[in-house]
Amino acid sequence: MSFVVGPLTVRTPASSANLGPGFDALGLALTLHDELTAEVLPDEGVLEIEITGEGERELPRTSEHLVVRAMNAAFDLLGERPPGLRLHCHNVIPHGRGLGSSSAAIVGGIVLARALADGADRLDDQALYQLATDLEGHPDNVAAALFGGLTIAWIEGAAAAVQRLDVTTAVTVFVPPEAVSTEKARGLLPESVLHVDAAANAGRAALLVAALTVAPERLISATEDRLHQSYRAVVMPDSYNLLRTLRVDGIPTVISGAGPCVLSFARGIDDAAPDGWVVHHLEVDPLGARLV
Repeated sequence: MSFVVGPLTVRTPASSANLGPGFDALGLALTLHDELTAEVLPDEGVLEIEITGEGERELPRTSEHLVVRAMNAAFDLLGERPPGLRLHCHNVIPHGRGLGSSSAAIVGGIVLARALADGADRLDDQALYQLATDLEGHPDNVAAALFGGLTIAWIEGAAAAVQRLDVTTAVTVFVPPEAVSTEKARGLLPESVLHVDAAANAGRAALLVAALTVAPERLISATEDRLHQSYRAVVMPDSYNLLRTLRVDGIPTVISGAGPCVLSFARGIDDAAPDGWVVHHLEVDPLGARLV
């Protein structure tokens, strides 16, 4: 197998999953992007990694780096790893905040590896999506990061499935200074929930798809949740208080992913941010991960 000569670059969007009632199913790609650049080196076993932006002091410069692991998984599916690799990661998506940074790394790495191996005919988008889901462990964020727009993701048997929809909406994302691990947030969820709560979320998730596509006036009702946000409040009290304050004011607001970021389907609300928080004004990314 031959590899493409010269560096290639992939831009991958942040993503917000759950969106209130759509737990582990809905994802929205956002116009906040990580950028990965890689090229194949001729020297066997050489791995050069440069990181700027988010995580530049903490992330490993070894084969344990998540982008490299994703790239190697794709290379293995394609049939051969390159002799050496140079990788530059410019990270903008906050880590540990519920904006899909790990999914962006996985999807970006796989797309980049496929392009370096000129492997689009051997690893199509569905196979790429399946590999990304296997690496991440769930499909909601990787679906949005790969395909863009609004995605409804699920597992059918053992296969990752997705339905993508075009959405145009503006959001405000509030980013707190402290991270919360997804594992910690997920560990707070109960083993079972009341039937009435499950039924309520099913109805609201269906309404949310309608609200984001044809009925935006329904967003405040459509973003109600009973399955996960309140259970996680103990590890993100400031996020939960902001969520409740904005919703009382009639602003459709959710915890982004596993938190602690807060996402509102509104603009002009920057003053609501607690001290030390960063505010992003974003749109929906319609394209997903792409070569630039």
